Amino acid sequence: MAAADDIRKIAEQEASLVFESFDEATAFAIGSLVRDAGLAGKLPIVVDIRTWDRPLFYAALPGSTDSNRNWARRKHNVVRMFLKSSYRMVLEKSRPDRTFPVGEGLDPADYVLAGGGFPVTVKGVGVVGAICVSGLPERQDHEVIVAALCKHFGLDAAALALGPVEN
Repeated sequence: MAAADDIRKIAEQEASLVFESFDEATAFAIGSLVRDAGLAGKLPIVVDIRTWDRPLFYAALPGSTDSNRNWARRKHNVVRMFLKSSYRMVLEKSRPDRTFPVGEGLDPADYVLAGGGFPVTVKGVGVVGAICVSGLPERQDHEVIVAALCKHFGLDAAALALGPVEN
């Protein structure tokens, strides 16, 4: 099953893309990689990198809108609540309406089941923030982040990439 394969691969990405430390300079470096990829590909995205207590990097590329900023904020909240990628949450919950079940008490104005939020995990500390991209289909939002992190860590992006989409 494709969703199960993607969930396993995303868990592998989350376990592999871990920082020794994370600060303003690191956020700027990662954000710049995502921004540069977005500019090169003419992607209409917003890039938003935050720790739990403050924003560290933000870029709105041509073609993006305020709606993308709001989607990134809601994705950030999902990563903060569940400490995992928002795309992984999409696949695990499998809800076409993009909302969490009523019993979880998560307001759709603040939480969305949409890919494009990735946890910032620091070795020995845990998840301290999120890297969010919005503006593309959710799988692509996720992939843009993973590709930038692989480049930052010097890892083979193809080895950590999600498999082909099944029809």
